[in-house]
Amino acid sequence: MARQRPNILVTGTPGTGKTTMSSVLAEETQLCHINIGDLVKEKSLHDGWDNKLDCYVINEDLVCDELEDMMEQGGNIVDYHGCDFFPERWFDLVVVLQTDNTVLYDRLAQRGYSGSKLSNNVECEIFQTLLEEAKESYPEDIVRPLKSDSIEDISANLASLTDWVRRWQPST
Repeated sequence: MARQRPNILVTGTPGTGKTTMSSVLAEETQLCHINIGDLVKEKSLHDGWDNKLDCYVINEDLVCDELEDMMEQGGNIVDYHGCDFFPERWFDLVVVLQTDNTVLYDRLAQRGYSGSKLSNNVECEIFQTLLEEAKESYPEDIVRPLKSDSIEDISANLASLTDWVRRWQPST
């Protein structure tokens, strides 16, 4: 049975505004916001803590098993900084948020990122790692890079994405 509501993946380097965008878009469209980082913590969908990277080691198989039924039903906005392990069939739109490096550096520093964690994430943005990952993992026509430097960018993105959700039709 075809989904009656779309599934959207919002991805990008940490600090690009994924959670802000996803939560407001969910309110505007009545879709369900699924923050993968929170889900991993709440349901213990990880293989322990990585002291070097200061984060959980996500168990991708457990995450996919947890999400399978919800994704088949549709109506979800998935928020995560990676995208290559989710099944292609799950998503109707893949949004890659991108932020200017100086803006991103400041946002991450405000979050307390430092050293290699800070530099690795800024480098990830410089080299457009997440955009390339999305283009390699999903049909290019559903991958949409969006600038996310300012409140104005976020507002424009929300308007565009809300309109996309309202116009979306299930595939036959």
